[in-house]
Amino acid sequence: MMARTKGDPPPMSKRLEHDLTYDAPPDAVAAMLADPAFREEVCDYMGVLRHSVTVERTDSGLDVVIDQVQAARGLPSFATKFVGDEINIVQRETWRSNDGADIHVAIPGKPGEMRGTGRLLESAGSTVHRVVMDIKVAIPLVAGKIEGLISDMLLKALKSENKVGRDYLTR
Repeated sequence: MMARTKGDPPPMSKRLEHDLTYDAPPDAVAAMLADPAFREEVCDYMGVLRHSVTVERTDSGLDVVIDQVQAARGLPSFATKFVGDEINIVQRETWRSNDGADIHVAIPGKPGEMRGTGRLLESAGSTVHRVVMDIKVAIPLVAGKIEGLISDMLLKALKSENKVGRDYLTR
């Protein structure tokens, strides 16, 4: 058996890595991510049923909380048995600097979570927002299937955020 090293995903989880690219400097992308209006625009674009966005400056950086409720339409029946007709998702980002955050996403009352990081990297005059998340669901037999569905949903949300963000930065 191989030993785990720092940075390896926890056992029995799914890892999602995705880059969101913006034609803007890192400071402009950081300011966008700190704007509650941008976060609300992303929720509206995604068609969430209800949402609240809180952005607070702290002594050590920035705390962002996005609490949203999405319809579970389109999910397979085994997944809707798990989540019901609606999915409440709470995303917390703790930015300790303009270029990096710890991210925690929970589905309150359900045995699963996502943990990871978001990093802003400058690349040839653009900014890459690299998001790396480990998705863990603690339900025997169907955990892998549900982790895959969550990964697909998260990827769709990141692509929506990237589209809204590219539009936002051109205004």
